[in-house]
Amino acid sequence: MNRNLSFREDGTFKMVQFTDIHWMDGRDEDQRSRKLMELILDAEQPDLVVFTGDIIYTGPVSPEDVECEDPQQAFHDAVATVEGRGFPWAFVFGNHDTESRITREELMQVALTHEHTVAKSGPVNISGSGNYTVELVDSKGTPAANLYFLDSGSYSPYEHVAGYDWIKRDQISWLTDESARLNPQGTENKLPALAFFHIPIPEYQEMWDTEVCYGHKFEQVCCPAVNSGLFTAMVEMGDVMGTFCGHDHTNDYYGTLHGIKLCYGRASGYNTYGKEGFMRGGRVIQMTLGQHDFDTWFRLEDGSVVHKQPTHDPHTEKES
Repeated sequence: MNRNLSFREDGTFKMVQFTDIHWMDGRDEDQRSRKLMELILDAEQPDLVVFTGDIIYTGPVSPEDVECEDPQQAFHDAVATVEGRGFPWAFVFGNHDTESRITREELMQVALTHEHTVAKSGPVNISGSGNYTVELVDSKGTPAANLYFLDSGSYSPYEHVAGYDWIKRDQISWLTDESARLNPQGTENKLPALAFFHIPIPEYQEMWDTEVCYGHKFEQVCCPAVNSGLFTAMVEMGDVMGTFCGHDHTNDYYGTLHGIKLCYGRASGYNTYGKEGFMRGGRVIQMTLGQHDFDTWFRLEDGSVVHKQPTHDPHTEKES
């Protein structure tokens, strides 16, 4: 569907990021994920919900377990809490969404049957599925901000490169073209933008190593082994003020690198790994009209709000 998403009369626009729900078949863990989403949506009342990948889990499971036999139904069920409440929602694919039984193109068609999604299939001539832009307007309908959504793929397509996939050069070219299209006035006063993808880019590790960060890092940054240049492109574009990913369930930190805030979400699903004492939750993102900045906080499973977590300063601390 095509609908204009607009800033509120008070000049704010609020998003909730859910990530790594790993919905399978409605089992008890899935129901806990549903209750978490209900709690956060009721408390925050966002203008847009963004799922940053691994909405469902179609990967291999242990022999004694049952795999996701109906990914179409699993996807419907995973987004039902958001869809049923009438919140507009967008999403990007993760590496586990289409590992078996369904392709990205097929799952995208399932997503597009929902009334309240603002997702789009995106160009067919570039890598991945679901590379698209959502434009935000002010209360008068004037363009005010942009949201970029990118498919970060699944696993490396090359035998000699291990690990996860990366955002390809043709996607980056599309992104820079979109930025130019949406900002015809050139480099001056570009509309603020945010970017969403599933797999973190290598700069998330660089930022942790060199800059002050807020939040937790309980596992390695599971980024691609190669750097495809997305971050460089965003620095040169000048409109992206923040990025949001998932993938690493026990990392939730953010910081600023070369003028761009790189942010992890907070894992929202219970049907997957986590860390004892590290509550599931969702990241809230609030933009303010006319400002090239945003506020962000967590809403956790116990209803609490965390605005700024303990600081990690690589200049004074050593990671344990």
